[in-house]
Amino acid sequence: MTRTRLERVRAAVGIASLALQQIEDDLSADDVDQEELAAILRELIEDTDPPSGFIPFLAQMLTTAARRAEQVEPDRDGDASCPLHEAAALITDNAGQRLIWAARALHP
Repeated sequence: MTRTRLERVRAAVGIASLALQQIEDDLSADDVDQEELAAILRELIEDTDPPSGFIPFLAQMLTTAARRAEQVEPDRDGDASCPLHEAAALITDNAGQRLIWAARALHP
């Protein structure tokens, strides 16, 4: 049976949710010190294999959605695409930058 696109997305979101839960569990472990916490935060933003991290990939996914919205939104007025572009920018500029600052504060 061929799965629909939405079913594949739901399955991928489920997998990503489980992965994020694992990271949260690791972050809450009693033996995580400042150096390890900094390293975990850096992995979210600067993963080296593949060359990017979770945060940049999330921003890129939203940018891709925004580009698609530009093509399909009614009247091409930006009501859907603009918030998606803004969300991608906020993730990169705000969340990403703050992760870097936190990691540096914990372990330069």
